[in-house]
Amino acid sequence: MSMIDAKLEQLGLQLPPAPKPVGLYKPMLIVGNLAYLSGHGPLQSDGKLILGCVGDDLNVEQGQAAAKQTALAMLATLKAGLGSLDRVVRLVKLLGLVRCTNDFGQSPLVINGCSQVFVDLWGSDHGIGVRSALGTNALPSGMAVEVEAIFEVKI
Repeated sequence: MSMIDAKLEQLGLQLPPAPKPVGLYKPMLIVGNLAYLSGHGPLQSDGKLILGCVGDDLNVEQGQAAAKQTALAMLATLKAGLGSLDRVVRLVKLLGLVRCTNDFGQSPLVINGCSQVFVDLWGSDHGIGVRSALGTNALPSGMAVEVEAIFEVKI
């Protein structure tokens, strides 16, 4: 068992199946020693997305849970593409989008649900990268959160 797989198990986290593209894009593309992940949503193990609008039918904690589930979907893509999550060196950048009401101003707090997973796995030195967290009025299929990322990987 890989080191990161052991940490996931210790944390009680289970990866969903790696999401399949639903359009004309690749879920992950490696350029040099960087893995670029397309936008991922909160895909659950049963294949369903967490849907909703934070500030309306979801509260901050539910939004954070959706962001956490999005991180797990991203890890599933990394594992499928790299063969092992132990090849990840560090998180470089996150861009998080939160489907929310016009007056909701806590998108960074929601995206912390995603960021915390990476901190738990790689620590504060390698699990925290640069980040933007934005609110939006719509996301594909009505999902609550969408996150894209760049990771440094071992070649």
